[in-house]
Amino acid sequence: MKTRLASLTLALLALSSSAFAAAPAGFKDLFNGKDLTGWKGLDFWSVKDGAIVGQTTPAHAVSANTFLVYQGGEPANFELRLSFRLTAQNEKSWGNSGVQYRSKVVDAAGFVIAGYQADIDSPFKYTGMLYEERGRGILMNTGEKIRIGATTMVPDAKKKDAMRKQTAVEKLPGATPTADIAAAYKLGGWNELVIRAEGNHLTHTVNGVVTADVTDTDASIAKSGVIALQLHKGDPMTIEFKNIYLKTLP
Repeated sequence: MKTRLASLTLALLALSSSAFAAAPAGFKDLFNGKDLTGWKGLDFWSVKDGAIVGQTTPAHAVSANTFLVYQGGEPANFELRLSFRLTAQNEKSWGNSGVQYRSKVVDAAGFVIAGYQADIDSPFKYTGMLYEERGRGILMNTGEKIRIGATTMVPDAKKKDAMRKQTAVEKLPGATPTADIAAAYKLGGWNELVIRAEGNHLTHTVNGVVTADVTDTDASIAKSGVIALQLHKGDPMTIEFKNIYLKTLP
């Protein structure tokens, strides 16, 4: 009986430890699976069941987009891998989040971030595309392959004697059909996101499907910056992240 109990105990310990997968070779684990060591944000963030959880509720609502910021550096060229699950908890089935990179903190008290973002949403429309938080905004549709040029001032057709910013975006051959991304995306389930940044070339993949292929030639754009996780303002929802791994590239 003692031998059987000992064997069962060892098996349970092995199962428990396997719940937190070791970082792949060459990658650094950015999350310990237990607490928010190495990350900073407001009290919307916590750790539950081995995942980083950001949650907004009617009693504790987010009035402006807020972020959980990784404190371990500002990588330039890298590959970032993580798992995410977005759960909409409202009648609209709406939710929005994202993963920031090569970004900067613009409001330390509110943990407000500006910069590149791999978008996450419910229901599916934007997931995997490149968005620039507090910058150029939506730069593409999900799945497109694009080249971004400079942002210039042009006359605003809607306002007399006014100017507006316009970013040059060229759509290139080789886009991923939106239907392929929608089929791969597990709405309300766990998904795998990979962000790769090398020089001015950026790619996002969701569950192995390319969702953004971007060459950004605007010389004014940051080439390095913080990594952060977004909790979007709006209706109640929960965003979870786990298995967050970073590999630095030359």
